[in-house]
Amino acid sequence: MAAGNGGEWRPFEAALRSSLRLLRDSLGQRRGGLPGRDDCVEAEQQPSPPSALEALPINVKLYILSFLTPKDLCHLGSTSRYWQLTVEDPLLWRYFLIRDLPSWHSIDWKSLPDADIFDRSFSALQESVPADYMAAYKKCFSCQKRPLKSSQSTYRTMTSLLHSLVTQTEPRFAMFGPGLEDLDKSLVHKMMTSPDIFPLAGLPQRQIHGIGSGVTFRYKNQQTLNILTLYSKTSKERRTARQELTNNFNKMFHEINNADGTTQYNPIEHVKNVCQLVDGFIYIADAEAQKRHSRQIEVARMAAMFNPAFGPPRRPVLILSCISSVGIERIPCVYMAHQLQLNLLGQPWMVQDTEAETLTGLLDGIEWLLGVTRYNNTQ
Repeated sequence: MAAGNGGEWRPFEAALRSSLRLLRDSLGQRRGGLPGRDDCVEAEQQPSPPSALEALPINVKLYILSFLTPKDLCHLGSTSRYWQLTVEDPLLWRYFLIRDLPSWHSIDWKSLPDADIFDRSFSALQESVPADYMAAYKKCFSCQKRPLKSSQSTYRTMTSLLHSLVTQTEPRFAMFGPGLEDLDKSLVHKMMTSPDIFPLAGLPQRQIHGIGSGVTFRYKNQQTLNILTLYSKTSKERRTARQELTNNFNKMFHEINNADGTTQYNPIEHVKNVCQLVDGFIYIADAEAQKRHSRQIEVARMAAMFNPAFGPPRRPVLILSCISSVGIERIPCVYMAHQLQLNLLGQPWMVQDTEAETLTGLLDGIEWLLGVTRYNNTQ
């Protein structure tokens, strides 16, 4: 899963097919040694014919297993020693991991699997501890099942109500990234004109020299938050860049060309002021797969913005992996996390699939960001 251009996520498909072939061959070779009839004879001291499901050809078994959920697999594994070892096979869990990851809509700093988990050789897979892949799948899947506010207990609901009656400092976030400027649909414009989804709550009185005050939104008619939008170009320059498919300059940073050919980025003074005052960051990534993306430059600019010299080091980062509208091929959020090298960040982060035209996924990301910010503020 090395970082690269957007279309490179297709190796997932090849890896999926390869994993199925390896699983078929592996189970086929060990079919005589799997704990079925012979183990039952030793355990019970009497012959016991295999069940109808065990007697099926290996290809048919794999086809059936491919339709099961991880929870179903665990239940199946508890029925006999044969199925326990079968469903714990690391190749099977690797198959489920590769199959499901591209379809998941969010991933965070606690659940991102290591990139090398997909690149292990066949011999390494044979020697893998099953729990490695099972645990990786469980961690990833847990990010998709975050509890919704509607499922809170009565105690938590009352606590939230009491908190809402107490005057709180309005959290402030800096929003930036190529997805603000390169997409055909404007995420910011949609946010500003969707009171039914993300209502405006006014303009704050606090000002940041050279930037302004940002815009205050109200999340689910309760918590307010202020978002400062940082653009790298003027609106005219952004339109020209989209028409000419160029993105050669960024006014948010000073560029320093080193003797070894590398480039360093340093935020301009106004942007530094923002970084010093905000409680977290919202990075808008362009997730449209048909484009070419300069992820290495993005990584360097993100590192410059998150420099601990500009503020507390543990401030959260929400990455909105954004496309313009439905129907556009998307880079999976897990692959986006590896492209942006988020595993190297020293602060909490989450990648959330988002669509600019409908704001799908936006509120899920905002909910995570507010929750992490409140947690950090209580430490």
